[in-house]
Amino acid sequence: MTRDGFARRGGRGRALVPATEARAAFDVVGLGENSLDLVCTVTGELREGAKLPMDDLTRRPGGQVATALLGCARLGLGTAFISSVGDDADADQVLEPLRSAGVDLASVRIVPATPTRRAIVIVDAESGERTVLWRRDPRLSLRSGQLKRDEILRGRVLHIDTGDPEAAEWAARVARDAGRPVVLDADGPWPGLERLLALVDFPVVSRAFAEELGGTGSIVAGLEALERFGARAAVATLGELGALAKVDGQLLRSPAFEIEARDTTGAGDAFHAGFIWGLLSGCDAAAALLAGNGVAALNCGALGAQGGLPDRAALEHYLRTREPGPWRAMDATTS
Repeated sequence: MTRDGFARRGGRGRALVPATEARAAFDVVGLGENSLDLVCTVTGELREGAKLPMDDLTRRPGGQVATALLGCARLGLGTAFISSVGDDADADQVLEPLRSAGVDLASVRIVPATPTRRAIVIVDAESGERTVLWRRDPRLSLRSGQLKRDEILRGRVLHIDTGDPEAAEWAARVARDAGRPVVLDADGPWPGLERLLALVDFPVVSRAFAEELGGTGSIVAGLEALERFGARAAVATLGELGALAKVDGQLLRSPAFEIEARDTTGAGDAFHAGFIWGLLSGCDAAAALLAGNGVAALNCGALGAQGGLPDRAALEHYLRTREPGPWRAMDATTS
């Protein structure tokens, strides 16, 4: 779907990524985390000292950039992944969905005698909200000296997280110098964040990070700070509220689709996939945010970080047939 397909939703503004920007072997190169998640669903209040039976217990692949890239691939984008895994059976389970979807894995490093990143995800069966406990062996860390410029420049867009900040900063600088847009997924602060943020075109961050970055507890103040670092569009994802963005100095509200969530794990990663697809489809900010909210809504209908990622036909049908809910500001920071 081109941005004309979003016309009735207001998608007639300036494309965030002009069609004239760099062409490459892939649409998106992603540098960042993967994970094997042990997902358990529980019914009842999780409180100190509680003992609750599990409704379900499954092993499912996840990880911030891995999930976003899988979402992009299912939407029809050409993708390549730069990451690291252990030499265990978990790595096969993490990489198999990516391989099956056509994600290029040539730049995934296998680290000997090391476990793949793992997480325990506790999902509230009633609300779909989740709690994540994770562990990543330090030997899985990527450093800039292990990366090559050609790996970064194989994509029209670079998507990064903050799992390995030094490597992410190096890659973002390579992309920036070559005129490649950089998309960032950030949940919280990290050492040297100012250097990396100055190299990012599209920071798509959590509510908590935006509130902290602004210094006042205000999401809007956080978005304004991201703009001062040079963002083309600064975005905060707000869960069931949707997303809030600052673009060209203007505040843009994008309400979420109203759903009954089964599992919110990976909602932000799914949003990144839809947003990147919108960028590369020539969408303006409103349409790209709408696509992000659509992919997130669909993914929350299934269990696991990647369980409900849609293909392009499913997303387009959803956007044609569903209207987002009303904008609901929780407090003055989102108004």
